[in-house]
Amino acid sequence: MNAVAEKLQPVLIVIGAIWAVEVVNLFTGHSLVSLGIQPRTLSGLVGIPIAPLIHGGFWHTISNTVPMVILGSLTLAGGRKHFWEITLGIAVVSGVLVWLFARDAHHVGASGVVFGYFGAILARAFIERSPIAIVIAFVTVIIYGSLIWGVLPLWSYVSFESHLFGLVAGVFLVWLTNSAQRNSDV
Repeated sequence: MNAVAEKLQPVLIVIGAIWAVEVVNLFTGHSLVSLGIQPRTLSGLVGIPIAPLIHGGFWHTISNTVPMVILGSLTLAGGRKHFWEITLGIAVVSGVLVWLFARDAHHVGASGVVFGYFGAILARAFIERSPIAIVIAFVTVIIYGSLIWGVLPLWSYVSFESHLFGLVAGVFLVWLTNSAQRNSDV
């Protein structure tokens, strides 16, 4: 494994899992979509941990892959432990919020995690105020600043709820992590 691939290994693992699920989904006629988060149903709870891996189609998967690679890599700049805590935390927190508050539909896709990375990167810069966190946030805003429009209910076929709750989860998790770190330093 070359040096770049080794450094990006956590991001590549996530992307590999998404594409492995997409291949299975493709051969099942995208029947895995029914395993997404179905708000306020018992069966919909299963979707909370797996919905970010399931996509509605090939183009949906591609549209989430590029920002996952870029924003995931920028999140990874905080370290592997930070990356996994943020990634898994966003999936769970945003998934629970979607299950509790979203409209009745099957919510699938990694875009909630993408928005969570966006929120986490910006929150980290705001809370930590370290030069590297600020530079990473600046780059993120330049590349993905227009992403913020995704939290608005503009298209009925897009889960703006996953976007909104992913963003909220990313900010919340960075705040929580930094609060816990400050308390342990006291």
